[in-house]
Amino acid sequence: MAEKKKGGNVVNAVWDLALPLADALGLILWDVRFVKEGANWYLRIVIDKEGGVNIDDCVAMNDAIDAPLDELDPIEQSYNLQVCSAGIERELVRDFHFRKYLGARIILKLRVGYEGAKLWKCTLRDYAPDGSVTVAFDNASEHTFEKKEISSVRLDDFDME
Repeated sequence: MAEKKKGGNVVNAVWDLALPLADALGLILWDVRFVKEGANWYLRIVIDKEGGVNIDDCVAMNDAIDAPLDELDPIEQSYNLQVCSAGIERELVRDFHFRKYLGARIILKLRVGYEGAKLWKCTLRDYAPDGSVTVAFDNASEHTFEKKEISSVRLDDFDME
């Protein structure tokens, strides 16, 4: 859905660097984000694995990428490196996230309201290559939202039975 992001060249370069390292550690590279918060820049490498991520996984990924990242040197300004878990209620951003969670409960946040609301708890029914998302509401009706209408999509782990 949001394969292209701010800091895209940095994100793509770091993704390409981090992916084989994560694979070698038995981890799933969930996302890479390069964001400015306040006066500081953060390079966030988000990981996942079956059974969940622990602090040792984060440390292992940090240790594995530290030297190669320094060698690649894709970032001009100073930044903080953070390796973290995708966590509960993870954000679905990349195409493979949506494919993996078809049929799952999600929290859909819209840029402009639909039927009077911007926040919906619903079921992910379909995901198209153009980034459009089809959801089923609790009343069994379905609707397809275009990528530009969506602010965020998160997994609704707290609503699982």
